[in-house]
Amino acid sequence: MKIVYYLPSLYIAGGLERTITLKANYLADSMGYSVTILTSEQQEKKPYYKLSKNVNHVDLGISFDLPKNQSKIKKLISYPFKYNRFKRRFSSFLNEYKPDITISTLRREIYFINSINDGSIKIGEFHVTRNSYHTSSTKSSGNHIINALKKIWTNYSLYKIKKLSKFIVLTNGEKANWPELQNTLVINNPLSFYPKKSSMCSNHQVIAVGRYSPEKGIESPIDAWAIVTKKHPDWILTFFGNGEYNIYTEQIKKLNIEKTCFLESAVTNIEDKYYDSSILALTSKYESFGMVITEAMSCGVPVVSFDCPSGPKDIIQNGIDGILVENGNIQELADKICYLIENEDIRKGLGKQAKINSERFKIENIAVQWQELFNSLLQSKDI
Repeated sequence: MKIVYYLPSLYIAGGLERTITLKANYLADSMGYSVTILTSEQQEKKPYYKLSKNVNHVDLGISFDLPKNQSKIKKLISYPFKYNRFKRRFSSFLNEYKPDITISTLRREIYFINSINDGSIKIGEFHVTRNSYHTSSTKSSGNHIINALKKIWTNYSLYKIKKLSKFIVLTNGEKANWPELQNTLVINNPLSFYPKKSSMCSNHQVIAVGRYSPEKGIESPIDAWAIVTKKHPDWILTFFGNGEYNIYTEQIKKLNIEKTCFLESAVTNIEDKYYDSSILALTSKYESFGMVITEAMSCGVPVVSFDCPSGPKDIIQNGIDGILVENGNIQELADKICYLIENEDIRKGLGKQAKINSERFKIENIAVQWQELFNSLLQSKDI
């Protein structure tokens, strides 16, 4: 079976890039598929995550956003020409390669991929949440013309997504965000690791992992920690992530918690950081899935998470392998962290169950779901 994935590039250290690389490697190495990752903006850079020698990588050589210092006017004028070139090269590749399955990550290609008559079955794989996608019906402005244009664009995008053979989302919560669609299917993201060892859940450290960006709600655990550290000054909160974190240092200073709250850059050995921790705090405003939750669970670390849309509720069994708190409720977040700090047996019990329950996210289990989908679609095509 010949499978083609498309995403803009592989050189970024993002969740999409990691997940596609992980699945492509496994499908090629362990399941014998012929897998090609098609990109358009790789710019001859090395993939951030290691690709198997059994996975083919083809780049179309079209950059929409680079160089980043180009003027907005120049970018706007050149866009139609670049888009047409992108469409031609993309279509030409599929028509020559003749894959069985083509998987779109719902970028620019979604507007023409269904019209390519290469014989492949077209699948969409959605790695964000509708709340942050341009088809969100909840976003509006005071300008009636802009709202009308948004509605037209939303309906057009939905029309294209409906034409896909399947539209894959990561959680049941996300599936509920698309009531207009009948072609949705839930397949979770796989774990990139499932270690044999586990955290002892005895070190006095709470960990938070993610980008230093507004949607991750970094300010919330900092505010909560100002409450926690008064009761438990011998515990620390440590963040690990990409991005600019200096904007949060002032908040930490104002709250006078510099001695127990620390901001660190992302690390390659994040597993070791989970082992050194006893609780993970997640306070995103929204999630498409929440890979840090499953990573922490696989390391035996219980998670205290905002019940934000739309990932945590699908992963965490409240009170069994982690704790869900009301979305945005700082006091409840602090209270639940204190509860686990003060109840070591419960904390360790949640961590132990978290590791057991996270087995369903192992790559071998997720890959079987994809295999079943591929086979069912090809069988339906042949009937």
